[in-house]
Amino acid sequence: MRQFRATAWATILGLGLALTGAVHAQAEALAPYKDKLFRYPKITATHFDGDFVAVDYSKQRDLRDRDKVDEQEVFGHYVSYKPKSSQEDYTLQANGRAIRYMGVGKAKGGAKFVVIYIHGQGGNRFQGMNDVSFGGNFNRIKNLMVRNGGAYLSADITDFTGKGTQDITALVRYQKQLSPGAKVVVSCGSMGGIICWNLLKSDTSASLLSGVMLMGSPNDPAILSRSVLSRRVPIYMGHGSDDRVYNWEEQANFFKKIRESAPGYPVKFTLFDTGSHGTPIRMTDWRLILNWMFAQG
Repeated sequence: MRQFRATAWATILGLGLALTGAVHAQAEALAPYKDKLFRYPKITATHFDGDFVAVDYSKQRDLRDRDKVDEQEVFGHYVSYKPKSSQEDYTLQANGRAIRYMGVGKAKGGAKFVVIYIHGQGGNRFQGMNDVSFGGNFNRIKNLMVRNGGAYLSADITDFTGKGTQDITALVRYQKQLSPGAKVVVSCGSMGGIICWNLLKSDTSASLLSGVMLMGSPNDPAILSRSVLSRRVPIYMGHGSDDRVYNWEEQANFFKKIRESAPGYPVKFTLFDTGSHGTPIRMTDWRLILNWMFAQG
């Protein structure tokens, strides 16, 4: 079954199949933190010189054996509550509205890195701060930022078009004022990806970003314009092959279109074999992807 899927990927992408057990070495801005627990269990195929990878996902191993309560509470050894001491609830007044967000680490200034999480439809700022959901992966990014002089924020969004984009733009600008030298990455789950794409389409917003991460998100054909791609903001796309909300093949083909429209563009795609809509949030290796983005300059 796995080999069939790998062959199907190669067919869709128009590529020969390559198997690998290695990941290219790159500069590391973030020090290791629980890497053995959160690294990809097995990479079954790579394409585009490693920028498109297929990761073996097992619901038994990566969910049932990892969670004390399935999809609600991870086992304790995946979690450290060190970030709790700096965790606060914040309100930013901008655009005539109150923008609510939670933050850990150097959210008040002096951060070397800032990661902002945007939830999908039906979510809220508490989702991205939940230490024990999604296999403890939010707790990992909180620890990575706190332990490396960074800040991690999780914001409330009620509108995924104009107002939501304006509010996240204001939050990014505010964080850049507080931490002028920080590299800022916006990470979007599911429908929140609309905001990530919108940020890239704005020259002002894109100039403040060191990357965007889209996990189980839709695509946006407007990104393929020359003016947007010329900014070369690094893009990560993570998707489950069994996603019933957004079809993975459409997203994989969009990745390919980005590469064709702008050869050498810094974009990566991770396909979680048999993963569902929420699998990229659970399984994406934050440290691996962020270190790659920070190394782009």
